[in-house]
Amino acid sequence: MAIYLGDSGYIQIKRKGLNTAMAGNLAPDDVSVTRSRFSFNFEPGSITTGDRLIIRTVDKSDLELVAGHTGADGAWYAHVDEVGGIRLFGTFDGAVNDRDADALPLVRPTKDQEIEVHTRDLDYQCLAQVSAYELTTSRETVDISTLGEEFRTNYANGMISGQGQLSCFWEYQAHICDESTLGKEFADYLARLVIRTQQGANFDGRFFIKRPTVQDPDSGVWHEATCIITNVALSFEPSQFITANVQFVTTGPIRLKVGTVPGILLQENGSILLQETRDAIDLE
Repeated sequence: MAIYLGDSGYIQIKRKGLNTAMAGNLAPDDVSVTRSRFSFNFEPGSITTGDRLIIRTVDKSDLELVAGHTGADGAWYAHVDEVGGIRLFGTFDGAVNDRDADALPLVRPTKDQEIEVHTRDLDYQCLAQVSAYELTTSRETVDISTLGEEFRTNYANGMISGQGQLSCFWEYQAHICDESTLGKEFADYLARLVIRTQQGANFDGRFFIKRPTVQDPDSGVWHEATCIITNVALSFEPSQFITANVQFVTTGPIRLKVGTVPGILLQENGSILLQETRDAIDLE
């Protein structure tokens, strides 16, 4: 009988998109070409560093924003500064690190443009500095003694729900997370997520019991569920590590999976291969 020793809390999360698109006006004066920075009239807090933005023009004309880009829309990762300025990057890691050399060059629009902005991410990122987590699943018991036979099949099993909490050292800047090639999410994102106004505090999560290895990629064991953050507590004490304790509940089904962690099918140039529905094609 094999006994496994927990090494570190390993969690992957995927950001959820905005419930509705944000509409705004992009004027020529809103774009700073020298700083590769722009802004528009969006609700503060609705866009967070690392969000993958899909920006399109309302009238389907060419989007005048990123140098060399053609077409009515485009998708890039965003870095948002303290005053709401946005810089665009081609990768998640580039947006989190905010290196000047990685920022995409911008062009000054020739006229005002009415734009729509969606947030949508296709990738899971590992959550940095996790020290521990727990996930509890429970089944609601339902009294079916008073129900007729017609309804018993619908109510006999009850509803499966889950809740949990995770602890991690406070982190808000780029740092080494793992040897994995995935990007890195920080506790700072979860704290911002719970106070968003135009988006629910939800994310897709993978909670690993046993991580797969390069030598044995089929050995992974993990729970997978969509979660809503209900509470974020920051613990601060002089001379001690600052920690974040996050509580959440699950929505929808909870799955316990074993084997190879799914990936996303890529083209030879590294871009994502999409279905006709514009969704990514998952690898089994």
